Amino acid sequence: MRTRIRTIIAPLTALPLLLLVGAAPPDARADRAERLARVLAEDTTADGALRHLTAFQRIADASGGHRAAGSPGHERSARYAGELLTAAGYRVDYQRFGFSYRETTAERLTTDDGRDIPIRAMTYTANTPDDGLTAPLAVAGGLGCTPDDYPGDTHRGRIALVERGDCTFAAKAEQAAAAGAVAAVVYDSAPDGGPFGGTLGDPDAGVLPVGGISRADGLALAAGDLDRPVRLDLAQRAEDRETVNVLAETRGGDPDRVVMAGAHLDSVADGPGINDNGSGSAGVLETALRLADHYRGGGATVRFALWSAEESGLLGSRHYVDGLTEDERAAISVYLNFDMIASPNAGFFVHDGTGAADGSAAVTGHLTEYLAEQGITAEPIPFNGRSDYAPFLEAGIAAGGSHTGAEGLKTEDQAARWGGTAGAPYDPCYHAACDDLGNLDRAALEANLRVIARAVGHSAWLPDALTTPR
Repeated sequence: MRTRIRTIIAPLTALPLLLLVGAAPPDARADRAERLARVLAEDTTADGALRHLTAFQRIADASGGHRAAGSPGHERSARYAGELLTAAGYRVDYQRFGFSYRETTAERLTTDDGRDIPIRAMTYTANTPDDGLTAPLAVAGGLGCTPDDYPGDTHRGRIALVERGDCTFAAKAEQAAAAGAVAAVVYDSAPDGGPFGGTLGDPDAGVLPVGGISRADGLALAAGDLDRPVRLDLAQRAEDRETVNVLAETRGGDPDRVVMAGAHLDSVADGPGINDNGSGSAGVLETALRLADHYRGGGATVRFALWSAEESGLLGSRHYVDGLTEDERAAISVYLNFDMIASPNAGFFVHDGTGAADGSAAVTGHLTEYLAEQGITAEPIPFNGRSDYAPFLEAGIAAGGSHTGAEGLKTEDQAARWGGTAGAPYDPCYHAACDDLGNLDRAALEANLRVIARAVGHSAWLPDALTTPR
């Protein structure tokens, strides 16, 4: 059942249409920043974003059911967004890059008594032999992230059974391989209704066959007779393909003071990706279109990014950041990332920048305040490296973002604060075919659109506003 949280957004005071042009002294800039933030938040609406989400759904429907990187669905999505941004007056760049595309052709885990356990192949997994791989299991200690979790020869010739958490799937695979394991099966760290997918992040990380299963299945296997063999079949077809980031920036802004907002445009191959991450893409796109109505430079350059191949391991954003010169990196004041902002059982999360690149902690405070203005108490969560902020943080660029949750379960306390259903996933259709137009919460979308709009509006005139504590 797809729940809807109650509408909790108070209307902002309507403001007249403003055309903000030319340079301004500091006091005037602060005034213009606040006025732009407010009018932009008023104009950037869920109705506008839903136009783009409807277009993404139609594109997926006409493109094999998805918008994955390297597919016609993604190319059409990129062209749709790029044409709107060009018409709005932005300088648009289609940044193309190559990557290793993977298409799963086999994913099966079977016990020796013939019971099938649902499993999802990790992107860039190594393939099992054509006739599958049969071996007993061995449970990793801890979370399988260090050599101590695979003592002695306990895993040699066996399939490592590893709990999700603490380190990347690639790190777990590397440690399991070093211990002599022939494959790795990762079980979820939170209860859910099925297996989960993920990525090893790079083709070179595919040192073992690696798949994901549900926590319930993982715990059942761990409690059983580990010496009874299981059969694992995992295979992916690899192709070299090309995909594209869409980058759009304002004309007339200071090229040495750049503010960025971005979201990944690609879906997984299992569905249209309307919440993940059509919602973030639609939010960034609609904010850009409305900013064009009100801002013609005089402050910072505002650059919007719709990334590709995030689902394959943050490849688009990493390609972009790796290609920046030292001066170009130094010019970026802040990067704002929006990945899943309309989950149907929504949480309201803001990334906690404590200990991250300088300025990131201040970004947390400002985004939290933007939600508080709407009567919403945000919950800080750590950066976990799973979205496109990661390459920016690694480059020392301040970053932040808001999102509404993925496959994790909403707690009783969260349901009391935000509405929705405790004990159910924030997004029950995460990485699934049902992530369609019915898999959205309008109130959550509207709330996060106002966060994006206010953040962009403030920092357009005051590029250090978000990285400076109140």
